[in-house]
Amino acid sequence: MRIAIDEALEQKPHNFDAFLSLLAEQGFKVKSGKHLTFVHEGFKQNIRLKSLGDEYDEDAIRAIIKGQKIHSPKKRRAVWDANRAQSIIDIQAKLAAGKGEGYRRWATVENLKRMAKTKLYMDEHGYDYDAMSARKSELATKEKELSAKITEAQNRIAEINVLKTHIVNYSKTRDVYVAYRKSGYSKKFLEEHEDDIIIHKAAKKAFDELGVKKLPTVKSLQVEFADLLTAKKEAYAELKKVRDELRDVAVHTANYEELRDLAKRDPRKEKEHGRE
Repeated sequence: MRIAIDEALEQKPHNFDAFLSLLAEQGFKVKSGKHLTFVHEGFKQNIRLKSLGDEYDEDAIRAIIKGQKIHSPKKRRAVWDANRAQSIIDIQAKLAAGKGEGYRRWATVENLKRMAKTKLYMDEHGYDYDAMSARKSELATKEKELSAKITEAQNRIAEINVLKTHIVNYSKTRDVYVAYRKSGYSKKFLEEHEDDIIIHKAAKKAFDELGVKKLPTVKSLQVEFADLLTAKKEAYAELKKVRDELRDVAVHTANYEELRDLAKRDPRKEKEHGRE
């Protein structure tokens, strides 16, 4: 639920109803009652917004949407994976920081294990150092491209949310504004219909700022919104895979460089590591 809220707030909804609409598109429906509660077919229990913490209660979310507060997403618990690549330990730095002889012995053995994993990783993927470095650069470029694609989709989604609201407001108040214009912009007419006229002018101003010359239909915007949401989710999934692989490649590349530099500094170390 918190992840869904984080993603909805990233899209900069212009009001709380737009925020709820973004959650609804992720499968979260509001259940009427004393407290703001959400229902999702994937969850066994309903979720009260107030149960998610101060950063996720209704008042905080409304303040974030209005720009009165900066959202600080709750840190997600990291799941430990024993098979993930780990960097070689800088034993001398640890000893200088106060670690003892027992730690030195453990870290020496642990570094040998990590170096062995790097060698195994390179063998399994058919990498030499140059190929692994090239893959690292390729993944870094892909990460930037996917991040840019996601940002572009998020910006357009936020734009569509604003545009849909203004199109509806424009349509509802068009007749009133036409009558106001025909009245010669009468002050009396303005006083009687001020709210509708202000809303209509705000919509026209928004269209000008967005560079909209011909108004799209709400239906066409909804189709575009759905396509963007799908593309964004697919890009997020791909980005996660790219970042996971990039992390592993970066760690193994650094480990290889450390081992290579160690061998250059003292050729005897290479022979000792080989025997071990």
